[in-house]
Parts: sequence; structure tokens; C-alpha cells
Amino acid sequence: MNRFIGYYRVSTDKQGESGLGLQSQKDTIANYVNNKNGILLREFREVESGKKNDRPALTQAMEMCRLYGATLLIAKLDRLSRDAVFLMNLQRGDVPFTACDMPDANSMTIGIMALLAQQEREMISTRTKEALAVIKATGKRLGGRREKSHNFTHDDIEKATLARRENEIAYRNRVIPVIRDLRSTGLSYREICDQLSALGIKTYHKKENWHPNVVRKLLLS
Repeated sequence: MNRFIGYYRVSTDKQGESGLGLQSQKDTIANYVNNKNGILLREFREVESGKKNDRPALTQAMEMCRLYGATLLIAKLDRLSRDAVFLMNLQRGDVPFTACDMPDANSMTIGIMALLAQQEREMISTRTKEALAVIKATGKRLGGRREKSHNFTHDDIEKATLARRENEIAYRNRVIPVIRDLRSTGLSYREICDQLSALGIKTYHKKENWHPNVVRKLLLS
């Protein structure tokens, strides 16, 4: 019989106390174990940020996996970690693990997703800080109640246009290397589309389904 050790992570104390997000993870893991006719030996829960890799509950869960020869089971890949180095080190380790949302993921798949997740987190943080700095520099107030809506000026429109262009460039810088790697393996444009969808990578316009012409244009850009 397949043996599993469940690991759940919530990001804040408030989520840990309320069970917000936790029950969904438990249900996902329970369904996976039942479908595999397995047994869930132990469960570990941790309240911790995905940015931190020093997590005692995860360490205990991995020790139980070694003890029982079990597989570490998580509901979603991003519940484990958003840090690429940590995730890849775990992948190369001696504890097998499965993400219920990507049960057939291999080292290449997990590596790509981990790198994209980390890069996206870093870029969001950078963009947020830069945007706040620009707003503060113009003397505009942040937050609070506003008595009237803002009238957008020509400068505002130009800034918004520039921001969209920067976002598009950043998106291309993230996605094109992945597409090139897939293309280098001999995949057709249609097969690359299927792989991108399977990886959960969306188009620039947040669509889940890719078109071969879009992949082709990105490779030629």
C-alpha cells in the first residue's frame, strides 16, 4: 500500500487559527490518497512564509518519510516553497514528494516552475516599490479616503503606457527562455503550447490556452 505523509502550510497566524486555506489543502490530499488506495500515516501543519526555508514542521515531515519509506504529499507546488534553490535541493534529495496539482511533474517541470515563481515574486516586489516611489515623488497621498476621483492627465497616460510596455518586456524575459528550452528538445509549436498549458504558464493576456503563432512570434522576437 502506498504510504504518505501530509504537509500543509499557511502563510499567516491568522490563517493558521481560522483554518483559511488549510481545509482546502487537507481535502485535496485526502482525495489524492483515496484515489491511490493509499494511507496517510501522519500530517504536519506549519504557519510560515513561503519565502523562508527554515521550517521545523517540514523537517519533521521529511524525517517521518525517511522512517516509514513514505512519500511527502503536498496539495500545491507553491505551498512547499517559492524559493527555487530550496525546491531543487529537495528534488535532488532522498525524500520523494508529490504535489497533488502536478503528480507527474519531473525535475525539469519543477525547476521551471520554481524559477518562474521566484522571479515573479521578486519582480512584483520590485515593481510595487518603484510604483510607490514614483507616486510619492509626485506628492500624491497614498491610501486614506479620497473626496473625489483622480482626473488623469496626459503625463498619467504616458506613465501607464510605459508601465504596460515594461510589464510586457518583463513577461517576455520570463517566458521566452522557457519556450527556447522546450524548442531545443525538438518539440513542435503545438507541443510547446501543450507544455506551457500543462506548466500553468499563461499568455501575456492571462489566457491558459496558447496558440502556435503566439509561440512562434515570441521565439522570433
